[in-house]
Amino acid sequence: MSRQSVQSDLANRAPDLAVIVTEASTATVQLAAETHGVQPGQIAKTLCIRVKDEEFLLVTRGDARLDNQKSKTAFGGRPRMLGAEDVLRLTGHQVGGVCPFGLPAPLPIFLDTSLRIYDIVIPAGGDTHSSVKLSVERLENLCGGKWVDACQLPE
Repeated sequence: MSRQSVQSDLANRAPDLAVIVTEASTATVQLAAETHGVQPGQIAKTLCIRVKDEEFLLVTRGDARLDNQKSKTAFGGRPRMLGAEDVLRLTGHQVGGVCPFGLPAPLPIFLDTSLRIYDIVIPAGGDTHSSVKLSVERLENLCGGKWVDACQLPE
């Protein structure tokens, strides 16, 4: 069901984009990078976060880590990653396929500034064997264009 919700969402809002289905798993950043032949940073991972009573998504590059201090500044409180059950409830996607498309209800979506160094990024496509390849500019347009600096880059 999850991949279908992404396909339906993209068919309505971005009919030129397709969900890429692979035989190999794309459930982790490393697996997705190997499957698509890109750097781990180009895999756009979607994090489900709660700050106080607000739940939202943060899309960041695959090799970045959530930085507590930057996140507190960006979101006005300490971020808490949601568990698998809450991720499924909030997004309709299982962990390993979470993306900002095909959501059951509108959610705030933020993009981490770390993504800006890439022209093309690849978020998941709703399950552990699907992805979407698109420009960062297109991702920004589809996600509402809210940028934050909330992550730490690898050294």
